[in-house]
Amino acid sequence: MTLGKCPYCENGSIEVRDKEVSGKKVKLYACSNANWKTEDGEMFELTENSTCDFKIWQNSLSRYGKWLSYKEVRELLKDEAIEVELLSKKYGKKVYYNKYIALNQEYGVSVLWD
Repeated sequence: MTLGKCPYCENGSIEVRDKEVSGKKVKLYACSNANWKTEDGEMFELTENSTCDFKIWQNSLSRYGKWLSYKEVRELLKDEAIEVELLSKKYGKKVYYNKYIALNQEYGVSVLWD
């Protein structure tokens, strides 16, 4: 499944790939020009024939209680920043708040902290 055009290379598109990390199934939204290899299922490295390194892990915002959906990734690729609801469990209380997230070539996405 293709979600949109890669924002960092000319002819790449963002594909959905199923990966298993630490025994959990996770989606990887990656450029079609990026190929990943792993030996232990935890550390992923680019292969030599990759021409782009852009990727977004579905669970990249899991520490904030957020898993990215296909729809949100499509919006990010189109608009480069979207508003999402995040969760904080500070002091034993659940607090929901909205923040903008933006594309980041190194990390996939970043939270914009004002």
